[in-house]
Amino acid sequence: MARLSDSSGASDGDEPSGDEPNDNEPGDGAARVSVDGVEKEFPGERGPVRALDGVDLDVADGEFVCLVGPSGCGKTTLLRIIAGLEPPTGGEVRLNGEPVTGPGPDLGVVFQEYHLFPWRTVAGNVAFGLERQGVPEEVRERITSDLIELVGLDGFGGAYPSELSGGMKQRVAIARALAVDPEILLMDEPFGSVDAQTREMLQGELLDVWEETGKTVVFVTHDVEEAVTLADRVVVLAANPGRVREVVAVDLPRPRRRTDEGFVEGVERIRGLIGD
Repeated sequence: MARLSDSSGASDGDEPSGDEPNDNEPGDGAARVSVDGVEKEFPGERGPVRALDGVDLDVADGEFVCLVGPSGCGKTTLLRIIAGLEPPTGGEVRLNGEPVTGPGPDLGVVFQEYHLFPWRTVAGNVAFGLERQGVPEEVRERITSDLIELVGLDGFGGAYPSELSGGMKQRVAIARALAVDPEILLMDEPFGSVDAQTREMLQGELLDVWEETGKTVVFVTHDVEEAVTLADRVVVLAANPGRVREVVAVDLPRPRRRTDEGFVEGVERIRGLIGD
């Protein structure tokens, strides 16, 4: 039976097995995203508050990585730094070897809140980034139509957000993030505001999209079962200040059954790391 195992390289900065040092070209296991010694401080009433302290993490091309940890461990802060939405106080994030200095088309972000434009249709929301890039209308329409079908909303292109369920809105948000063909998809608890049944359905659909597109995904969640369901590796963060406690490789075949022994063992192990 497949088990969960330690991932030795990502948490301590070692190079992945089989790669030469400093080889940052994507593919063959090399890092697509590199987080090197990232620190983050915020101003506080009694002085600076350190949210992140020396975080090191490599994410390989096409890998699905989940970030978990206790409240206040800096999961969302780390994701925002990777996305270029928040500058680090120290350290550096690199995409394909180049420093991330701000948001850009190579980094698609999906938040828990959908942030859809209520005056735009589903198709209009999905096409927004393409319009900003000046993509010709014919090409926009083709890409938009393909993505609406990919996320399971075929037939809803003309609907407005007010006519959609929460799960449908999040599908639109995912399609919008994918429209500009980012190299990295960054997701901050995207299914946190939907019911449990819809959440499980969206998890399966996200895995289908991931397998179809081959995108690199970094996914923040507080739900350990969700992390074990989705991830190739689960990064467990510790708090006060936020830092990588352990990186756990999920060596379980997909689709994963939550009643399987290996799945249950993995969930309990990660919960134990968070609790400790």
